[in-house]
Amino acid sequence: MRIYKKKKVGYGWWVSLAGGFNMVISSGPTFQASSTLFRAIEDEFGWSRAMVSGVASFGRFGGALLGPLEGWLCDKFGPGKMVLIGLILGGIGLLLFSKIDNPIQYYITFFILSLGFSIGGFVPSIVSVNLWMNKFKATGMAMVIGGSSLSGLLVPLIIWGITTYGWRPTFFFVGIISIIFAPILSKIIGKKPPKNIEETEINKTKIYKNKDFTVSEAIKTKAFWSLSISHALVNFSVGAMSAHIFLHLTDVNGVNLSPQQSGLVMSLTAISAFSFQILGGTLGDKLNKRLLLPLFILTQGIALVIIMNAENILIACIFSVVWGIGFGSRTPIFHAIRGEYFGKKHFGTISGLSAFPMALSMMISPVIVGLSYDKTGSYESSFLIMISLCIIACITILFAKNPNHI
Repeated sequence: MRIYKKKKVGYGWWVSLAGGFNMVISSGPTFQASSTLFRAIEDEFGWSRAMVSGVASFGRFGGALLGPLEGWLCDKFGPGKMVLIGLILGGIGLLLFSKIDNPIQYYITFFILSLGFSIGGFVPSIVSVNLWMNKFKATGMAMVIGGSSLSGLLVPLIIWGITTYGWRPTFFFVGIISIIFAPILSKIIGKKPPKNIEETEINKTKIYKNKDFTVSEAIKTKAFWSLSISHALVNFSVGAMSAHIFLHLTDVNGVNLSPQQSGLVMSLTAISAFSFQILGGTLGDKLNKRLLLPLFILTQGIALVIIMNAENILIACIFSVVWGIGFGSRTPIFHAIRGEYFGKKHFGTISGLSAFPMALSMMISPVIVGLSYDKTGSYESSFLIMISLCIIACITILFAKNPNHI
């Protein structure tokens, strides 16, 4: 009788799963559910659309300003410590946020929770995946990014919590969850890979022989700036949509859906984005990443055309699927290509610097779109700008050639 030995699952996959769960916690309240929260804040306090949505820009200021520093801290002290500190700080920020009574408190507490989730969320998760994964780098990062999309499935639950108990108890509870899971996720994500992991993977494939660029070497390459500019252009719409999509879906002069219908549309968006993030990661591990990106960026632009003209829930659902294909597929490829081009040793710092323009873009887009809405009573001009930026990004990304092959 022949006995088959069960193959052990590589630890890199556990890191990817933990990173995905980390993103559910860290991006759910400040990214996926932010638009529903803004509606509740607007209804309670009667503040302007620009003031209410502008907090997303203010909150992201910390992530934009400290992005390069976060990457350096991950490279220096390890992603585990960053996860622990960040999730606890984000949880405390949510607890404080649930007690706000005026605009100053609103902005300060949102800044604290956003800063915490920025420190402990995405950056340390992808840094750890980049350290552990070689052959399946894009797929591993897709699992991390997919966690952010899956957090969108919590939106109907958050809407129910806000409707039943109010937004304050709902977000207080989310803060407690963040603090509880901080040490657990920190331990999984913070484990260091063995020193011979890269040699083992290189013996299995001829693909991963790129050198570890220093920061100064990376910023002198055309690929660094092409990736930075393209990511900034295409993520302008991501920042704006995260802050305004629920508002647009429920506005009388928008799609004019009920909160429950809008929650279903956002859940479908989350499912679609997650599905195609995994597919995009798989394709990115097998095909030329630089040639895949323009296709998916253009698809994201098409999704914006659809939602701009949507008049019922059916068209809104079509938007969800097309947005998932474009935004979902291209996101893990953007991050994996940096690891492929620039190596592991300084990945956190290089990734933070490269993503700095993107973070600034996501920071300013909610308030710009909010001001435009307050002035015109419509999102149409904002959609046209976002679509144009996606088209430009399709061109600029083509200049991101692998610096190891030049």
